[in-house]
Amino acid sequence: MKVYLLLLGLSAVISFVLTPAVRRLALAGGVYTPQRQRDVHREPVPKLGGVAMIAGVLVALGIGAMIPFLDGIFSDPDPIRGLLFALAVVLAMGVADDLWDLHWTLKLAAQVTAAALVAFHGIRVEAMPVGWIPVGNEPIQIGLTIFILVLTMNAINFVDGLDGLAAGMAVIGGSAFFIYTYLLTRTINEFDYSNLATLLMAVLVGSCLGFLPHNFNPAKIFMGEVGAMLIGLLLATAAVAVTADVEAMEGFRFRNVPAYMPILLPIAVMALPLLDLALAVVRRTVRGSSPFSADRGHLHHKLVDGGWTHRQAVLLLYLWTFLIAYGVVSLNFFDWLIVLPVVGVLLLGAGYLTLHPWVRRSRESSRELRP
Repeated sequence: MKVYLLLLGLSAVISFVLTPAVRRLALAGGVYTPQRQRDVHREPVPKLGGVAMIAGVLVALGIGAMIPFLDGIFSDPDPIRGLLFALAVVLAMGVADDLWDLHWTLKLAAQVTAAALVAFHGIRVEAMPVGWIPVGNEPIQIGLTIFILVLTMNAINFVDGLDGLAAGMAVIGGSAFFIYTYLLTRTINEFDYSNLATLLMAVLVGSCLGFLPHNFNPAKIFMGEVGAMLIGLLLATAAVAVTADVEAMEGFRFRNVPAYMPILLPIAVMALPLLDLALAVVRRTVRGSSPFSADRGHLHHKLVDGGWTHRQAVLLLYLWTFLIAYGVVSLNFFDWLIVLPVVGVLLLGAGYLTLHPWVRRSRESSRELRP
């Protein structure tokens, strides 16, 4: 655990220190987010913050490769090599999009390329984590992996609409996933605690933590396409890598880690981004526009339009992310008969809090209509 926390801290420091330098570079180059009707900012804010985030990840991975404790991860360099190639695609395409606002088809092509690089270098869906159903067909493994990675990158991109929202949700959800994967590693191998998914979550959480002070409302810099795709790529890659551990868990069912956790936790961590993505696709398709076209109908826009301040909306979505992700993680430590009622009550409270502005306005309207 100490090694992972060390790399988490290193990634955070690198990201935190480099972000002001990247901001100055963006200011000098005039790399701003264009003013659009759907935006909540009235003043232009520089982009490219994801460059500092990806630097934190890369430095931490480089240092991790030199630590004997993690030899089990780096003994086969091919998966890491594929991930580094994918990160290079993310960096190149993300910077290009921040500079020139690329067409969505070009961004989708880059996302598929990055996902394919991960899949073809060995990080693939190896088992469906429901009943430990193996996925033995290599083309199906690759296709499923590419689909999951592209889906998650777009989900994070869609939710990245308020200061600190994507980075903060990644810290909360990623830390929950980190705890789970570390616990899973200890369960299936009592002699080697090195695990790729745990490492990826450590460096991702650190990178987002370092960037968040610069990005929280009022944001001094945005992460841009690089940061959003980085978060989605690492979250999804870690989730895919866990499927290789699922089969290894066959002989350890119900020993410390509940058997349903491999599928439940990744969904819980990415629940809000995936929900927002699904709603956006349905909304835009019904309207007759491209699913990748932009609008002001995301969950965070609804909260702001409903009466929450920018910062309050972000904190409210943090709360939802925490309750869902850590509610699922808590099943590893407490009986579900205790967890489910407690989490259920907390979610009901969060639901009432979320709807409070609408409830208040409804009550005020009712009072005004009374004779």
